[in-house]
Amino acid sequence: MSTWFDNHCHLGADAGEVVARARAGGVVGMVTVGCDLDDSRAAIVTASAHDDVWATAGVHPHEASHGVEGLADLLSESKVVAVGEAGLDFHYDHSPRDAQREVFAAQVGLANAHDLPLVIHTREAWEETFALLDAEGVPNRTVFHCFTGGPDEAREGLERGALLSFSGIITFRAADDLRSAASICPLDRVMVETDSPFLAPVPHRGKANEPAHVALVGAAVAEAMGRPVDEVAEATTATARVFYALAGHGQA
Repeated sequence: MSTWFDNHCHLGADAGEVVARARAGGVVGMVTVGCDLDDSRAAIVTASAHDDVWATAGVHPHEASHGVEGLADLLSESKVVAVGEAGLDFHYDHSPRDAQREVFAAQVGLANAHDLPLVIHTREAWEETFALLDAEGVPNRTVFHCFTGGPDEAREGLERGALLSFSGIITFRAADDLRSAASICPLDRVMVETDSPFLAPVPHRGKANEPAHVALVGAAVAEAMGRPVDEVAEATTATARVFYALAGHGQA
């Protein structure tokens, strides 16, 4: 069985059974992601209960109107391995765009100041996202989570030193641009995720997602890249461990 690392999921407080199913399915690590201050605190609690789960602390663009006060205090927690998810979402505009830009810039600054990875969410805001990163300074470790761009956006991200993380969307029939993007990515610049409980891959599309399904994502990435599944599993797992600097953060 190939072993996988789900580098972006959203685990609830009652994650025990979900984590157990992931382990049984060959998942050797998971990062559960914070979307606001309370959610980040909850992610830390969940991660602290499992040796193979880590957490991020961040403010999602949907929550940007609430600001980032208190976020920096969470970054010293032992299980916190990244800032985010942070970014711009001009599809829903749940927070004003000026607030989104301000909060995103603040989190880029926190990632740089604390030498932590930055986890980016961007939707219908590619140009603005790249421009803000250029202005603020791209953190040394940056990932575009749930990458949804095509080859052009992939090249822009890769040119800035970022990694691309692919979700279950890559299994969807209409995702040809996404598969084309994966096909041009160097193997050491790719990670895989479920973004669970959202975006379940085929054949589970439309149902609740969970980290146990990350192997289906990885298989689709491998097919798009024209590489053996085991090779992609090994590489993406190793990349995740290096990206999140997991040595010294519990199980490594």
